[in-house]
Amino acid sequence: MKRTIILSLSLVAAILISATSFAQKPNKLTKEEKKEGWELLFNGKKFDGWRQCNGTEMPANWTIEDDAMKVLIGEGKQPGHGAGGDIIFADKKFKNFELSIDWKASEMANSGIFFNVREVPGKPVYYAAPEVQVLDNEKASDNKVASHLAGSLYDMIAADPKTVNPAGEWNTVVIKVKDGKVTHTMNGTKVLSYTLWTPEWDKLVQNSKFKNFPGFTEGISKEGYIGLQDHGYPVWFRNLKIREL
Repeated sequence: MKRTIILSLSLVAAILISATSFAQKPNKLTKEEKKEGWELLFNGKKFDGWRQCNGTEMPANWTIEDDAMKVLIGEGKQPGHGAGGDIIFADKKFKNFELSIDWKASEMANSGIFFNVREVPGKPVYYAAPEVQVLDNEKASDNKVASHLAGSLYDMIAADPKTVNPAGEWNTVVIKVKDGKVTHTMNGTKVLSYTLWTPEWDKLVQNSKFKNFPGFTEGISKEGYIGLQDHGYPVWFRNLKIREL
């Protein structure tokens, strides 16, 4: 009897492990996520829907590796110097949404995730869009300012660096935007919140490097594209999914 019970428990454990592994397969939605309205922005195989910001095709320094989209150092470029490879998901603009992205930084890497992107001819993706920082907090050269660390609203509000996994490990950031109210959650912990288009937001802009950016002083768009930055370092992104609220 005891042996039967042990075997049964082992079988249950194996089933649970198998189910968990299946549920965690990259770039797949569970039945529950589909019911909740989540949609994938990347299927792990093709860059469908993505293109260069202010361009028509995917930049040459992006590839797909291990079920993730990966930005590389551009040909002829030094680390830290982008090759014009900022990209956007151009199939649709979003207004109220919850966006979840897994990201992994290489050593010293720097990148960013953008929302409400408004394309401005001749300007980079960060010219007219809020940025959620992606960074190797330990070794990146841009780690001296608290609001430049991973998960932060770049150059405006600092996130708790203790919530971020080191270079080479995956992180999950969730960005929620509802009627201008925004939250950042890093690896399950809410790290900051703010509200767009308010006097408080205007003060944040005036105290940041964006104070003279027309893209910010004229007002962040009420809706826009989702974007990813090429900052001249290898960075991986997977499980890019969004649901409209």
